[in-house]
Amino acid sequence: MSLEKELEKRSGGVCELCGSSEGLSVLEITPSDATSKTAIYVCSKCAPQIQDATLLDEAHLNCLNDAMWSETPVVQVVAYRLLNALGRQDLVDMIYMEDELKAYADAGLTSVSSSEEALVHKDANGVVLQTGDTVVITKDLDVKGTTFTAKRGTAVRNIALVHDNSELIEGRVNGVKIQILTKFLKKS
Repeated sequence: MSLEKELEKRSGGVCELCGSSEGLSVLEITPSDATSKTAIYVCSKCAPQIQDATLLDEAHLNCLNDAMWSETPVVQVVAYRLLNALGRQDLVDMIYMEDELKAYADAGLTSVSSSEEALVHKDANGVVLQTGDTVVITKDLDVKGTTFTAKRGTAVRNIALVHDNSELIEGRVNGVKIQILTKFLKKS
């Protein structure tokens, strides 16, 4: 049986990430051994996003909320990598993988990790911030696009670092995902 036929059967003829049946193709996930264990069946909208992190469409990739629970290990790996690229540490922390599978998933994150190492995120006191830290807002901040103000003293838990800007972090305040300048934060 060909790899494509095997993946089509495994997926039920739909994209293994979003469930679409349009423009399906085989995508080998690096490092690959050219078997179904390291390949997924994806649509024409998901494939480019897996291959190029600059094309990520968070609205489309809401499908990862379901894909991360897949019984197919390589689908979990792809969901893990994409969620990391999106900075969705809250969902990454919920994924359970055996050590060997986690090592395989992390092997594809080397380019993201090296760029994170180049940027150092520091709070107002010069303390280095890490993904998953809890910080406290040190000044009342008007949140653009909303009707509320992020009050001084508000704790922001499980932050995500913005990969291309060392002065920004992402976190949830009042249930809304926002970006906050690190100069208005203190690590708690």
